[in-house]
Amino acid sequence: MPQLHPNPVQLLWRYLPAVVLLIAAAAAGAQQQEVREIDKLFRGGDSALAMQRVDKAIADKPRDAGLRFQRAVMLTELKRTDEAIDALNRLIEDFPDLPEPYNNLAVLMAAQGRIDGARELLETALRHDPAYAVAHENLGDVFVRLAQREFERASAGGRSGEALQRKLRLTQDLQAAARLPAKP
Repeated sequence: MPQLHPNPVQLLWRYLPAVVLLIAAAAAGAQQQEVREIDKLFRGGDSALAMQRVDKAIADKPRDAGLRFQRAVMLTELKRTDEAIDALNRLIEDFPDLPEPYNNLAVLMAAQGRIDGARELLETALRHDPAYAVAHENLGDVFVRLAQREFERASAGGRSGEALQRKLRLTQDLQAAARLPAKP
């Protein structure tokens, strides 16, 4: 008995999911290669060319969250803090479910002494990804800073005693160990 072969349209529909996955994987691979090349330029000290490449890539793909996040990280490392904050805020607006921009923005805010805002951002990051270990660690650092601030307020408010001074020293030691930004 001869075997019946499906017509080309049936074949297309049968294999369409696999074809789509292959195309998506190839595109993702090309994008990952682009990200690696930009990172290699940046880490190699050619930050100007790396910024040009990432800006061009973003112009070509403005909805690419990975490229935009890479740009924000590069701006941070170049100490272009205001631009990095702006880039991270725009990422949060466009991709509110991604935890990484919240975490990175929180780090920049903490460095500026904006500890309460940093705490809120880290808590938001953890709502989006409860297993995000870096955000947990950063939130711990922020809590140390908040504790130090409150112990200092208690001390300035007339509260004294050996227990309070010991807590204040411990938070100062923890802050130094974590290399948290100094109080503004």
